[in-house]
Amino acid sequence: MEYQMTDRLSFKRFLGLKSSDKVPDAKTIWKFRETLDENQQIKKGETSESWKAKPNKLRQKDRDARWTKKNKMSFYGYKNHVKVDKGAKLIRDYMVTDASVHDSQELETLIRKDDEGQCLYADAAYIGQEETIDEGGMTDMVQEKGNRSHKLTELQKISNRAKARYHSRVEHIIGFMTNTMNAMYIRTIGYARATAKIGLANLTYNMMRCAQLNKVIHDAGLG
Repeated sequence: MEYQMTDRLSFKRFLGLKSSDKVPDAKTIWKFRETLDENQQIKKGETSESWKAKPNKLRQKDRDARWTKKNKMSFYGYKNHVKVDKGAKLIRDYMVTDASVHDSQELETLIRKDDEGQCLYADAAYIGQEETIDEGGMTDMVQEKGNRSHKLTELQKISNRAKARYHSRVEHIIGFMTNTMNAMYIRTIGYARATAKIGLANLTYNMMRCAQLNKVIHDAGLG
């Protein structure tokens, strides 16, 4: 492949290389191919034979994490499922999974007995979880979703906008943790360490949020 790229202009054009660009050598191409194969195996929950033969190297590979796509971008890692208090915007509970797990799959885990009688606000990803919500004794306030054959009515659109006011508070928290705390990127290996790191990030957010709420109360002369 290295020879063909060096020898033929058609290969360079196909790869988007200019005549002035440096052609990757055979070792670089081989390493890239091996990495692609290893990632395919990891997606299937398998371990590459080349890694098994090198225990020290294997310890540096996170075999618990998985791939997912969001907004056409691929991510490898874990997912932080959070349950948020709509009034105080505090994280009341959370669950950590690999990134491939759908948001709605952890709903049953996060609903507690003391949630009974409350409203559950969530985006359209939670459609189909009516039974879980009902069993938890909560009121279903999941946003509705239309399609080409069944468009949302004006009443449903109004209802969705009202629900979004509360659901968007989760996005505010994720935005704060991403931009202010830089907590969405972790450099750990394995599920146990990732869970501990994400749990500490959630706790840190709550502490910062409590400090913010205390300031609001103090400035208002209520405490």
